[in-house]
Amino acid sequence: MTETAITPWTRQPVRVGLVGAGPWARAMHARMLAAGPETQLTAVWARRTEAAQETAAPYGARVAASFEELLDHCEAVAFAVPPSVQAELAPLAAKRGKALLLEKPLALDLPSAERLVDAVDEAGVVTQLVLTKRYHPVTRRFIEEAQRLDVIGARSCYLHGAFLGGDFATSWRLEHGVLLDLGPHLLDLLDAAAGPIVDIRSTGDARRWTELTCEHENGAVSQASLSGAVPRERALTRVELFGRQGELVYDTAEIDHEECWPILRHEFATAVRSGRAGDLDARRGLRLQRLLERAALGS
Repeated sequence: MTETAITPWTRQPVRVGLVGAGPWARAMHARMLAAGPETQLTAVWARRTEAAQETAAPYGARVAASFEELLDHCEAVAFAVPPSVQAELAPLAAKRGKALLLEKPLALDLPSAERLVDAVDEAGVVTQLVLTKRYHPVTRRFIEEAQRLDVIGARSCYLHGAFLGGDFATSWRLEHGVLLDLGPHLLDLLDAAAGPIVDIRSTGDARRWTELTCEHENGAVSQASLSGAVPRERALTRVELFGRQGELVYDTAEIDHEECWPILRHEFATAVRSGRAGDLDARRGLRLQRLLERAALGS
C-alpha cells in the first residue's frame, strides 16, 4: 500500500477565480489555490467587495467587480459559497467553458443539483468535488482495505459543535441542518467503503442530532450519526466496518487536514490540463445529493 504521490508540476499553472470570501474561502480555498505551483489564484469575487478585497490582497489577486468579470480572468472557478449560490452560478461558469471546483452539497435540493450537472455535461467541462477527507492518504488506504472486506455491517459518526456559534454557524447550515452539511462526507465514505447505498432512512432533528440507517447493495446495513450541536474541541469522524474477516476502523483524530490540500490542488489541476475528471466529480456530488434527498423524504 503506497502513499498518494504528487509528481513534480511542469505545466502552466491553472488560472483559478474564487467565488466567495467567507471563512472557508479565506482559510482553505484562497490559501490552497495561491500556494501553487499547479494553480494560480487570479481573481476573487464576492457580493461584499470588502470581503473580496481582504481575501485577494494577501495573494495579489484581482478583485472582480462582478461574476462576469471574474470569468474573464480565469480558466477554472472555485466555489466557496452557500449551496444555493453555487447552484445558481456554477452552470453559468460551465457555459463559459470553465472547469469547476465545487463544494458539497452541490445544491440545496435535487432539481437544482440536476440542473447544475446537466449544464456541466452539456458544456463538457472538468469538475471536482471538495470532499476534504477523501484527499488524505489515510482515507484512501482505508477505502482500499474496505473494498477487500466482506462488510456485513457498519456504524459511523460525524459530530462537532460548529452550529453552536463561530465562523461556521452560517445561516444556510443553521436553517437546513446537519444532513446537508455533514451528510455528504459520511455518506460518501460509507458508500465507497461498505458498498453502494441503495436505500436510506433518517430520524431525528437535523438541527440537533440525525440518525441514518443505510442499506447497501451487498446486503450490509450501516448506521450514521450526525450532529453539529455537540460541544467538542475537535470534530469526531469515525467509521467502523464489520465483516467475516474482522473489523476495520477509520478515525480522523490523528489526521492533519493540511495534508489534503496539496493532493486536492494537484489532482484538480491535472484533471483540468488533461481534460479528464476523476471519480470525485459533479456526478459523484449528484449521487450524494440523491441520497440526501432520499434521507430527507424518509425522515
